[in-house]
Amino acid sequence: MKIDFRTSPDVYRHWSLETEGCSAKLTLSVDPTGGIFPGYELKMNSYDLGVDIELADAVQRLRFEHPEVRVVVIQSGLDRIFCAGANIKMLGGSAHGHKVNFCKFTNETRNAIEDASMHSRQRYIAAINGTAAGGGYELALATDHIILIDDGSAAVSLPEVPLLGVLPGTGGLTRLVDKRKVRRDLADVFCAAEEGIRGEKAVEWRLVDEVVRGSEFSERVRACVWELIKNASVNDARGIIFDLLDRKEIDNGLTYKYLDVVFDRTRRLAELMISGPEIDIPENTSGMHAIGANFWPLALTRELDDALLYLRFNEPELGTLVFRSEGNGEKVLAFDMFLQSQEENWLGREILNYWKRTMKRLDITSRTLLAEVLPGSCFAGFLSEILFSVDRCYMLQGELEHDSRSPGKIWLSTLNFALFPMANGLSRLETRFLGEPENFVKAQELVGKPLDAESALSAGLVTVVLDDIDWEDEIRIVKEERASYSPDALIGMEANLRFAGPETIETKIFGRLSAWQNWIFQRENAIGDDGALKLYGTGFRPKYDKERV
Repeated sequence: MKIDFRTSPDVYRHWSLETEGCSAKLTLSVDPTGGIFPGYELKMNSYDLGVDIELADAVQRLRFEHPEVRVVVIQSGLDRIFCAGANIKMLGGSAHGHKVNFCKFTNETRNAIEDASMHSRQRYIAAINGTAAGGGYELALATDHIILIDDGSAAVSLPEVPLLGVLPGTGGLTRLVDKRKVRRDLADVFCAAEEGIRGEKAVEWRLVDEVVRGSEFSERVRACVWELIKNASVNDARGIIFDLLDRKEIDNGLTYKYLDVVFDRTRRLAELMISGPEIDIPENTSGMHAIGANFWPLALTRELDDALLYLRFNEPELGTLVFRSEGNGEKVLAFDMFLQSQEENWLGREILNYWKRTMKRLDITSRTLLAEVLPGSCFAGFLSEILFSVDRCYMLQGELEHDSRSPGKIWLSTLNFALFPMANGLSRLETRFLGEPENFVKAQELVGKPLDAESALSAGLVTVVLDDIDWEDEIRIVKEERASYSPDALIGMEANLRFAGPETIETKIFGRLSAWQNWIFQRENAIGDDGALKLYGTGFRPKYDKERV
């Protein structure tokens, strides 16, 4: 079964999105029969990937279709239940790869909520009207303000360790101690308490921001919304519409308007060809708004984001992604400069932030990433970020035989040095030159200049430069080499190398928590016949191998 990440509010099965002026409500009422796979019921507002696909879509649409919204309330449509977290039957019956990718996607979605608070000025409130367990509480942790009802039974909890033998998988542990600054010893008690923590103790331990009696709960949520709106900057802009992304699936790949993905199953790789802009740069801000979702940088970002998710979940054996581009590099650079001029405009800002998030999704892709700069390439400005995200970049020196196009070039822009931070908080070029600060300074002096192969190599912007005699053999060898290695070893190697630089909440989530969850999800203590995931709800206690490793 192919998993599709394209959806819209009119076909949501689990969430409803309502906007009223400067506020919005995201209400979770999970359809128990609406699982993305058969074999389990989504009881008690528990969720699977399908539920989170809708949430991710809603958060994205709020940014682009409803820029006027300043405050978003995440609430439950069920009585006395906020969210019971990831569905246990789904986790117990899923293949290992799906479990890990599910956790990765939910991490990215919670990060997107926090990013919207920081960069889109859309603040999020979690209105917890009952049980918020596991992933349900982790969803609340991604918001700016948590209000818990005080009815004698409502509690927040992370019971995965005592009940399921696994870690909270959407950054719960990291957000607990790094974001909410919960004391380590209290966090240890909390994570071992199956029943969770309720009432004033939850506030005292900083697990929630406030508790409110049931009779006053709805009114307090409304008052909190108004307080945040009152202190927010006003945005009376009108949003743009995100139509369903046009994607065609063919036998050997995917086709979009500005992106073609070709599957080579024999060599276990996918080639992604990015096309430069066909449209002209709009004359002004109004022109960009009029073009809307078809504006080339935004359309391309949506397509690349969708392709990366499609490959992650539907094509796990395509272990190498090869990026190429074709088009007019100077025209791409002109679009880059136009986006820079629109940085203070809400739509320009959202497009730049969307590209930032898509590049982060590329960074944590569990595939070997290669790029090829050939004649006719258009890696310029924001598009050249791909070259600094991949594991290796190969550039052809000169022309190819029987190819009349001029030699490939690379263009840098000021955007490459500031607006697209990685998970570590640094730009990709800053991360690349951690040990060569002088080259980072020199790279800034190259902004706007067309760089041929020798110049790009000298500046440290590409890995290898080859002439047309050696190109075909050398590229073939490196692709065959990667296909012959253990995928597990490559994932570990690549993920470690990509997380250079400072430690942040995001690097902990993806470089540490995800790696541990990956390991734990393969252990008999979790998924064996006598493991916690398999026996949960049966009345039988799991049998653990007690040896520490």
